[in-house]
Amino acid sequence: MDTREFDYVIVGAGSAGCVLAGRLSEDPNVTVCLLEAGPKDTSVLIHAPMGLAAGIPLGKNIYKFETVPQPGLNGRKGFQPRGKTLGGSSSVNAMVYCRGHRWDYDHWASLGNPGWDYASVLPYFKRAENSECIGGNEYRGVGGPLNVAYLRSPSPLNDAFLAACEQTGVPRNPDYNGAEQEGCWPSQVTQKNGERCSAAKAYVTPNLGRPNLTVITDAMVSRIGFEGKRAVSVQFLQGKGNQAVAAAVRVRREVLLSSGAYGSPQVLMLSGVGPAAELRKHGIPVVHDLPGVGQNLQDHITANLVWRTHDANATFGVSARGGMNIIKGIMEWRKKRTGLITSNVAESGAFYRTRDDQEVPAFELELVVGIVDDHNRKTHLGHGYSLHVTLARPKSRGQVSLASTDPAVPMQIDPKYFSHPEDMPLMVEGTRKALNIMDAPALAPYRGAMLFPIDKNSDADIERELRRSADTEYHPAGTCRMGPASDPMSVVDSELRVHGLTGIRVVDASIMPTLIGGNTNAPTIMIGERASDFIRNPPAPSAVRPTTTTQEPALEAQA
Repeated sequence: MDTREFDYVIVGAGSAGCVLAGRLSEDPNVTVCLLEAGPKDTSVLIHAPMGLAAGIPLGKNIYKFETVPQPGLNGRKGFQPRGKTLGGSSSVNAMVYCRGHRWDYDHWASLGNPGWDYASVLPYFKRAENSECIGGNEYRGVGGPLNVAYLRSPSPLNDAFLAACEQTGVPRNPDYNGAEQEGCWPSQVTQKNGERCSAAKAYVTPNLGRPNLTVITDAMVSRIGFEGKRAVSVQFLQGKGNQAVAAAVRVRREVLLSSGAYGSPQVLMLSGVGPAAELRKHGIPVVHDLPGVGQNLQDHITANLVWRTHDANATFGVSARGGMNIIKGIMEWRKKRTGLITSNVAESGAFYRTRDDQEVPAFELELVVGIVDDHNRKTHLGHGYSLHVTLARPKSRGQVSLASTDPAVPMQIDPKYFSHPEDMPLMVEGTRKALNIMDAPALAPYRGAMLFPIDKNSDADIERELRRSADTEYHPAGTCRMGPASDPMSVVDSELRVHGLTGIRVVDASIMPTLIGGNTNAPTIMIGERASDFIRNPPAPSAVRPTTTTQEPALEAQA
């Protein structure tokens, strides 16, 4: 059994775990071990951006999780793919770089989490990025490890979509990660030189030569060992399948749990930390009764609207022309790192409100330049385009719970989609607005029939389609909620230390008290950057609030 000892052991090489590994190993006087259950990130389906369209349906480098049957989705099980490789979901996602709205972070601070307001987290967003697309300014950073760019070879369909947004009252926004979020925009993506720039590519790959950084892949963590209330070791299975052997590493300073919204509560519970009644039900000795572990699950529910088109050059599709375009695209990508294969599929988008009294945008759109049905697991002949309509701040709350003491058995995932009575009526409003955008004159040259027609003038028909086909936008969060010790359902404090324990923190999207209004990868990387300073205790970057052109939204508006 491997009983090496490290100062820090990071459990999970996803977006936040990679940041921690890169930042903590900058100090040559400490040793860092990064454990990842998946393989190395060597697959071309990771580094070629368009590879994501094949990776998820093929099940490459992902966990193929499912929810329990959802009453709000007519009893369907939702699909919940999560990254299983170095870089985690940042190695398999659509690469959209989106920070969320300033309101989200001010709201976190108002819930009893000092130092998480927008002015305090902005410097960490800036430190992480190299904003190739915008350049450096009071909102954007240059020189950081995470490259953020515009797509090299976007489809002309994007220009029509952006014009359609303008024709229906959604203005263009020069930088939705800058002073204002609202408006339509071409996607900013985590790419560099036509390749995916995952958290692993940004923070781990350049530093693999550091003698104080040890990366162990194919390492499925089974539990964290405690002496009293202090975390002192991590036990895992090393290897694949029947060839896996038991191993453990000792920890001198801290265990940093970065296994995501599903993995982090699972590891805590398997280690005896969580709701005592549930732990006892599985025969797990209780190290610390912490009822909030696994609760507060939040996820972005998304409508997927699909149109056919005759234009095989502006969209991906299953046809002779489409096949030839892919072959040519592969050759171009291999030679120049340009062309179709550099597409992130979700090439443009928008944030908008459906009511004048909404103080922050309530919806996010992402235009997908191909037919996507059931997470691209169902194939349709011909060409088309899709629109994801995402409810930015759903009020429904779910939970995850243990299904087994075997770490290889997935958690029971219950997002409780549409369980809050306000979510469905608002989702109907947002979907109608999206349908109006897609009916605008600018898209007429591309528009064919809807694959699944909807009567946009009927609330009942929109709701019928939402319950039939809506599903995740791949943004689960909140299951190890950050909050003060006075909150009995919080799991970590404002420096991400687990309440009631020592030598252990949780650092990933599971600590979000509330889901941010936008994609979650960039905020998770920011959380990793923020945590690295908590751990190292250097002076924080300057936290000067930048100017804004609109009134700051009231916190109680969407609490």
